[in-house]
Amino acid sequence: MEIVRKAVDVAVTRLSITKTKSVRSTSASLQALTAAALALPGLIAPPVFAADEEVSFQYSHYQEGKRQLFDSKSTLNPIEVDSLQGSAKIKLADRIRFAFNYTQDTWSGATPITTAPLARNGNRWKGETINTGASPLIQATPGVFDKNFNPLKTDNPGDPSANVIGKDTRLAHTLSYASPETRKQGDFKLSYDFDNAALDIGGGISIENDYESRFGNLAGRWDFNKKHTSVSAGVSYTNSHTQALLDHAAYDYYHYKPFPFKDQIQNTSDGGHTLSGDREDWATHVGLTQIINKHALINIGLGYTYSSGFMENPYKAVTFIFVDPNSDNQHRLDKNLNGNYAALFEQRPNERNQWTPSLSYVQHIAPLDAALHVDYRFSSDDWGINAHTFELTWGQPLGDGWTITPKFRYYSQSAADFYQPVFLSKQGLPGSHALGADGLDTAKKYNALNPRSLPSNYSSDQRLSGYGALSGGVTLSKQFAKGVNFEVGFEYYSHAGALKLDGGGEGAYADFNYYMANAGMKVNLDSLATSLGESNHHAKHHQHTTHQHAAPAGVMFDHVLHNAGDVMVGYRYMYSDQSGNILHGNSIAKDSAIIQHGCANNTCSSAPSYMTMHMHMLDLMFAPSDWLTLMLMPQFVDMNMSTRELNGAPEDPNAHSHSGGHNTGGVGDTGLYAISNLFNKQGHQINLSLGISAPTGDVGIKLRDTHGLGGLFIHYGMQLGSGTWDFKPALTYTGALNNWSWGAQASGTKRLESKNASGFAFGDIFQATAWSGYNLTPWLSASVRGVYTVQGKVKGEFNNAHFGDSAEERPWGGSQDYTGNYGGRFWDVGFGLSAVVPNGDLQGNRLSFEWLQPVEDDVNGYQVERDGALSASWNYMF
Repeated sequence: MEIVRKAVDVAVTRLSITKTKSVRSTSASLQALTAAALALPGLIAPPVFAADEEVSFQYSHYQEGKRQLFDSKSTLNPIEVDSLQGSAKIKLADRIRFAFNYTQDTWSGATPITTAPLARNGNRWKGETINTGASPLIQATPGVFDKNFNPLKTDNPGDPSANVIGKDTRLAHTLSYASPETRKQGDFKLSYDFDNAALDIGGGISIENDYESRFGNLAGRWDFNKKHTSVSAGVSYTNSHTQALLDHAAYDYYHYKPFPFKDQIQNTSDGGHTLSGDREDWATHVGLTQIINKHALINIGLGYTYSSGFMENPYKAVTFIFVDPNSDNQHRLDKNLNGNYAALFEQRPNERNQWTPSLSYVQHIAPLDAALHVDYRFSSDDWGINAHTFELTWGQPLGDGWTITPKFRYYSQSAADFYQPVFLSKQGLPGSHALGADGLDTAKKYNALNPRSLPSNYSSDQRLSGYGALSGGVTLSKQFAKGVNFEVGFEYYSHAGALKLDGGGEGAYADFNYYMANAGMKVNLDSLATSLGESNHHAKHHQHTTHQHAAPAGVMFDHVLHNAGDVMVGYRYMYSDQSGNILHGNSIAKDSAIIQHGCANNTCSSAPSYMTMHMHMLDLMFAPSDWLTLMLMPQFVDMNMSTRELNGAPEDPNAHSHSGGHNTGGVGDTGLYAISNLFNKQGHQINLSLGISAPTGDVGIKLRDTHGLGGLFIHYGMQLGSGTWDFKPALTYTGALNNWSWGAQASGTKRLESKNASGFAFGDIFQATAWSGYNLTPWLSASVRGVYTVQGKVKGEFNNAHFGDSAEERPWGGSQDYTGNYGGRFWDVGFGLSAVVPNGDLQGNRLSFEWLQPVEDDVNGYQVERDGALSASWNYMF
């Protein structure tokens, strides 16, 4: 959801630190500064210098701490983000380079929707008081205020005649819970290097359920003064479209629903509403990089951005206090004033001009072989926000390929001119506007608000407030032989109004902390090419053996590393798709049968229409001895499911609705394996793999229900892991003769626990597969294989899967929510291609692809049929 993405967008983007890339020059000063810059791992540079060819993968986890809610009660978990990034930089020709980046973020948790006085107290749900910070279901409520319009607490919140207990001016954030949603972004850059200049052109797209952005950019660099001076300039354009779905709970929160976006709110077919808008951003920058001496350089930059269009956050609200001191019926006998609280959509200016000058200094400390980066950036816009950013980074090599990089950052900004935590309007509360038949207010209803009595722009978004932030972190990296680098990092961030540079920041209620942890791997292709040139015979040996014994991309544990000390790095991608008919056994089920039998003893109201899964895995293999290979396989998973209402299902307003789409994503389970060669003679091998799957994937993911409580588990198949420790053995036979290769494997998954922390356990799995391959050329082979898989039903069920027996307590209503509808027997046939780069800079790298086509499904219960699965892998062994 766009609110979730934007809620931490500023914090996340400020984590990046500018790094100077290697300079294509033979000068000693330039080489020294290149070494200094390269001491800072994991940092992305502006397009000033050409970069080495490399492939990299990085995972990061962002976790916010809880907000200060005082005596409010909230069980909502703070926002968290799991991110995966993959990138590649390759040389297409001597002067032409291509770079591609893919980023995927999955967001979930609670984020502030507005700020409200604690005296407001809110509504009740099932007899329990839901205070500020717990639910968006607060709506317009009466309040009592003193003559200075300070909120007063009463003994019966919501009753305008209640007795006053005392003054309470404390504020708290009202939190809104968001179900998991995923953003995916792909971008590219094509570069051409001249003798003393470079030109870059790039673009990309970012997509999520309610937000889409397309962008393009053009940048150039000119070197002169013997390449000691460089001037860079660039321009970019971004076009964004927001299509925010305002669910029933969120929409009811706003008292004046169409105001001020009456022409941008539309009805949906299921009775909901959407708020849409378009935005454009033009940005330009110029920069000057000057090498001062062989140990130092300085960079001066200036950026300008013009934004126009829909600038609001569609999920942010503004709390208004409506009190008319001139109305007799507003005055109480105790000389206090009656009034009302109400929420409006925020209103921001439809234009923004922003200037960003910056200054960076890089110093190589020769005695320590370290690099110091000092950066300052100032930002000023016509919204009234002035911001300062100071960053300090120290890159210190420790020897034997290790580098430690501590960093420190301070940020401070002033508040926007139209920001206030809570707004006061000295008028009575106008009548709430019901939507007309066409989804818009009539003129009469619209004029009742008298918009002249409100500010032109208003927002209580905490990101527009005045505050300061301190963050500190450290990155530890290890450079292995032949260009392979691993790194881990951690950063802790503290956001507080008291940290604002000149004081006067937001109150302590808005303070919060977060941490970010990341891990990454880089493979420098230039270094691989150099090492191959030095040991070409060894590389050819690996190329030959890897190719001849290559199993299809969907098969794992088919080979071992041959010599003690050998290392293999790889990436594996798997995609699966289910859509179309609902099966019962191996027959198509009608909706009427699903309604009656698909939800155990309950009536089904929905069923899946499609489900897709994307899985990204790293293959990290190391041979501590000639007979043993160890393997670590971390995973990142994201899934998307759409459901439909079953034809003929009875309408139950209290049933849990599943119509629409759901997303999940994040770290999956982590595999730890030991592989040993039992037999190896005359082209025949038998390998035994014994592994454990660690339950690192989340199995407690919940949905946001219509009351914003976030208390409903998402479907079993959409959880990120098993939640149990699993034993995973595999026995593999491979053979080869001339251009032919073949193999067979029996593997399984045995759950070592009867249930996980959420109350269930997936069924055990057994799989048998056999394949045959043929070398079409010395570097390309094709394969075909058959697969049989059997999986048991889910055991147990979610803790409190059904809130209760009464309709009011909202039982589940979809076939995907019942454990009997998982597992079965499946037959597939696969078709694959595998290629090894025979020579050149990428010699020895292997790429494999396989499509697995379902032949027959015999499912347990009622399940959507499978369409197929794709496996792709890349690896390099050295």
